[in-house]
Amino acid sequence: MLKERTPVKIHPRRTASRFLLSGLTLCSYCGKALIGRDAKSGKFSYYVCGTLEKRGAGSCRSRYLNSRKFEGLVIDKIKEHILTEEHLTKLVYLVNEQMDDASREYQEELKLISREEDSISTRLDKLYDAVETGKINLDDLTPRIRELRSRQERLLARRSELEIAMSDKRVELADLKTVKGYVNDLRDTLDDGALSDRRAFIRSFVKEIAVSQQEIRLSYTLPLLPDGLTEEKVGVLPIVRYGGRYWT
Repeated sequence: MLKERTPVKIHPRRTASRFLLSGLTLCSYCGKALIGRDAKSGKFSYYVCGTLEKRGAGSCRSRYLNSRKFEGLVIDKIKEHILTEEHLTKLVYLVNEQMDDASREYQEELKLISREEDSISTRLDKLYDAVETGKINLDDLTPRIRELRSRQERLLARRSELEIAMSDKRVELADLKTVKGYVNDLRDTLDDGALSDRRAFIRSFVKEIAVSQQEIRLSYTLPLLPDGLTEEKVGVLPIVRYGGRYWT
């Protein structure tokens, strides 16, 4: 996951940003990305709509968001509704079910391969017998023998691929204690992990954070849901006036 988020694939400025939600947040009014900015020589920081930042007051209905409170609110929402024992337990069961389905498909294909291998072996034996008894000239059978052997080699290679795949999918369902440990570890990552790790982790499932004056809409992917996309909405924090600007 971290490799996918290196500066080679993501703009270096976004990767190096010290703002946790850079690149994920956008304004619900104009659709522009929210930009992380510092104020008072770094004493305060905030997120601001790109339109409001560029064109000034009156250009957009959005407002300035206190970065610490805003990021904390999003993290709390993730821990409350996404990183739960129930979700992880369901996800583990789902993964195992998918593995079982795949294994059954592999088994069926292996049966077909075995039948075809037996058929090819039988046909080759008959051709060899025909050559040994002198019924047919070897030169006449060489192309057919070569074709059957080539097919035999391809089947053998496919058999090896399937056996390796089946071996890789032999994963046992984690018990409740293990799942609880996963939940705690993931929550600890959000709370105490390095900024780059926290950002990469959030990006792995959060797709968009849209902000308006009334709510923050968090859209995220969760594999166990049929439609693959869920939205959680939470009211914004009380507004506090600071330095002529509105902070949330």
